[in-house]
Amino acid sequence: MTSTTQHEAPAAPQSVELSIGGMTCASCAARVEKKLNRMDGVSASVNYATEKAKIRYADAVSVDDLIATVERTGYSAHRPPSPVPSTPGPRAEPGAGTGRSETGPADPGADASGEGDPRAGEPAALRQRFLVALVLSLPVVLLSMVPPLQFDNWQWLSLVLASPVVVWGGLPFHRATWTNLRHGAATMDTLITVGTLAAFGWSLWALFFGHAGMPGMRHGFDFTLSPGSGAGSSALYLEVAAGVTTFLLLGRYLEARAKRKSGAALRALMQLGAKDVAVLRNGAEERIPVSRLAVGDRFVVRPGETVATDGTVTEGASAVDTSMLTGESVPVDVAAGDTVTGATVNVSGRLVVTAARIGSDTQLARMARTVEEAQSGKAAVQRLADRVSAVFVPVVLVLAAATLAGWLLTTGDAASAFTAAVAVLIIACPCALGLATPTALMVGTGRGAQLGILIKGPEVLESTRRIDTVVLDKTGTVTTGRMELHDAVPGEGVTEDELLRLAGALEDASEHPIARAIARGARERAGAQAPPLPTPEGFENLAGLGVRGTVEGRAVQVGRAAGELPARLAEAMTAAESAGRTAVVVSWDGAVRGVLTVADTVKDTSAQAVRELRELGLTPVLLTGDNRAVAEAVARSVGIEPTGSAVIAGVLPEDKAGEVRRLQAEGRTVAMVGDGVNDAAALAGADLGLAMGTGTDAAIEAGDLTLVRGDLRVAADAIRLARRTLGTIKGNLWWAFGYNVAALPLAAAGLLNPMIAGAAMAFSSVFVVTNSLRLRRFK
Repeated sequence: MTSTTQHEAPAAPQSVELSIGGMTCASCAARVEKKLNRMDGVSASVNYATEKAKIRYADAVSVDDLIATVERTGYSAHRPPSPVPSTPGPRAEPGAGTGRSETGPADPGADASGEGDPRAGEPAALRQRFLVALVLSLPVVLLSMVPPLQFDNWQWLSLVLASPVVVWGGLPFHRATWTNLRHGAATMDTLITVGTLAAFGWSLWALFFGHAGMPGMRHGFDFTLSPGSGAGSSALYLEVAAGVTTFLLLGRYLEARAKRKSGAALRALMQLGAKDVAVLRNGAEERIPVSRLAVGDRFVVRPGETVATDGTVTEGASAVDTSMLTGESVPVDVAAGDTVTGATVNVSGRLVVTAARIGSDTQLARMARTVEEAQSGKAAVQRLADRVSAVFVPVVLVLAAATLAGWLLTTGDAASAFTAAVAVLIIACPCALGLATPTALMVGTGRGAQLGILIKGPEVLESTRRIDTVVLDKTGTVTTGRMELHDAVPGEGVTEDELLRLAGALEDASEHPIARAIARGARERAGAQAPPLPTPEGFENLAGLGVRGTVEGRAVQVGRAAGELPARLAEAMTAAESAGRTAVVVSWDGAVRGVLTVADTVKDTSAQAVRELRELGLTPVLLTGDNRAVAEAVARSVGIEPTGSAVIAGVLPEDKAGEVRRLQAEGRTVAMVGDGVNDAAALAGADLGLAMGTGTDAAIEAGDLTLVRGDLRVAADAIRLARRTLGTIKGNLWWAFGYNVAALPLAAAGLLNPMIAGAAMAFSSVFVVTNSLRLRRFK
């Protein structure tokens, strides 16, 4: 958990991420953050769940100063380990230049992957401590709770068994309490130590100086307190001291294990990359570590191998499994000219790829950075918990003292007063408050990364709850963004094959998007076994009219109609234009021979995506720079009725943000889905920006959510996941607050035995963590 910044520092040109050791609760994180933010020129955020501090600092401050401040606060600090080999780093010197982060999520490293993490063995150590405590404390609890099991001098056996549990088993709590007391602070561990040692100390006094050590002493057990029922000098609390310690160790172990599990998605993400790569040097293959790969290097990817880094295919064709990054189970076909992403797996053919991005610039590293930054943030709903946690421990200590005094004044029973005060101390530990937000964030963002959904920060979760309108950019979002050949209508005496062969051959010499679509469509319809398209002679561009040239001895022209069209072809052209498609006329030897229609194809999944967005209570709006006819045709094909403001057509790129503002001025809360540079301003201006990961860097940076694969259905999944994560956070906080509000009065009123209080407190933390882990099953 991060706590609210206490001190506003000026903008700092440098940043660093430190691993913080020794934190045991939310108030520990709050103390470290408060101390760091008191330094001039420092702005820090400390996350209890990830045990990291993200710090921005001025030039006058050094990293050593930051570490020293943390250590003076009573905790340890160090930089996370260096990046793992599977995440190659840039060859520039780290930290060079203003504003560069010295260490941090820009280069996700072994800390993310779990390799070299000094906390990796923490769950195992806690498990061992818990099991030993359980074996020793179980007889103590049974002897104390079941009077028929009690025998002469049973209490001395209980002391022998309970002592190592309280002293050695509770050592993590006592050590943290002492560390904090030396720095004048009280934390959750203070409550545990005071409660368990008070119970143990009372028992020692009763055994050695009271009547509890008598051979024939018998001891009863009640779930609630009965004033006056227990003589103080004969009352033992060994089962409370040992049982509470054991319960809390169980809770701490389950918490540590769950924190490791909640970060598993990020660690798995960082372990996807290849470790070495076959680079082509002087025509021969040379196997080198991925860390030595440079932009521009050509490398080979054989079937079954992992693509080493982001790049462009220069030779070969294959299918690539992208499921580990995008969540898409169907492999994607790639050939020369197509881009591939690092950490994806080559399924079939041999590929030669030219490296385009390395290190922290790769999509894998950027995904990990986005996930880690989101996990380090805080949602608005957490701020109340931050403020409560900061003052919670002192308030509980005062409440315990008031409980003790109140019982003594009203009943005069020291044993009952002491028992009620200990119950207040033990049940009040605010573990659940500290874990409510970060565990849900870690699990939710980690699961999103597995599904190809990147949530940039917890504040995004709040936005998804409010939005009621979703604006969909047409090109590249609803449609493929690539022109495709749709219809080929031959004239009288001409076959479709002949029409496509001659037109495709001529257009193959042009770089125009329409020409490329016709040439590609001609090849696809001819089939793989067909001979290659003939090469045109005398190719010439005709400004505003199209292209012409000689193909197989015929003077072919493709473009606008130069004269009147035959009735059948005129009808085909009219139908194409009414459907929002582009029609081109093919002529040769002075006569019109056919009409070809091309259009930007609607993605197969867009209609389903629109339905899913409607099911979430959102009103879809199509936004495009194309003409009205094209826009309405696309809208109808995906289930958007082009009425009112449901379709916004003819919008200039620079005016897209203005259209978003206009919708907001109408009282709507707007989400924007886009992928291009011209969408960046609209994405940034919308209440929620969803950037397609197949789009430009500018769009991705401007968005709040990034959809790694270019499937609009993921937009609905992203909103559902974000809402589910927010709902989990709110549920966790409701439970944590409700638990403490309800439990403290019960404990103060003597309605809870301290051991039952300890079990309930441990269960509260386990419940919050387990509730968060349910997000791992999100589909």
